[in-house]
Amino acid sequence: MFNKILIPTDGSALSAQSANAGISFARTTGAEIVALYVTQPFASTIGFDGMAAAYAISDEDYDKATAEQAQKYLQMIVDRATTAGVKASSHAVSNFNVAEGIVQAAKDKHCDMIFIGSHGRSGLSRVLLGSVTTKVLSLTHTPVLVYRVKD
Repeated sequence: MFNKILIPTDGSALSAQSANAGISFARTTGAEIVALYVTQPFASTIGFDGMAAAYAISDEDYDKATAEQAQKYLQMIVDRATTAGVKASSHAVSNFNVAEGIVQAAKDKHCDMIFIGSHGRSGLSRVLLGSVTTKVLSLTHTPVLVYRVKD
């Protein structure tokens, strides 16, 4: 039914929990996975108030650090998938909007499902913190399986 499943990660323990469930799902369906890490450009971290001088890091240093971080988080997922006998590849992208980066990567990598975790926040915390998962659901036409992570 599904051949290629996109599994986004942010490197958190909850994201790792979701990735493990995604790998198990892929194994039972015979699908391969694409592990994804979305970085945000350096400009998104400094805001619009001229605070760039307060940061003691250059664009190049930021790009290098985020690439290393992405590789670390993605490799952990690929290693878990390999151990589980699931074919896996990894992909890192940069986008100001993480949800848009996930949706675009699913298109670019020809994934027929997005397997993503959710904290299950509701009420004011959801309004204040937002939800990448909710944004992905509103932006994509690709089927999405939302895995409710346990805190």
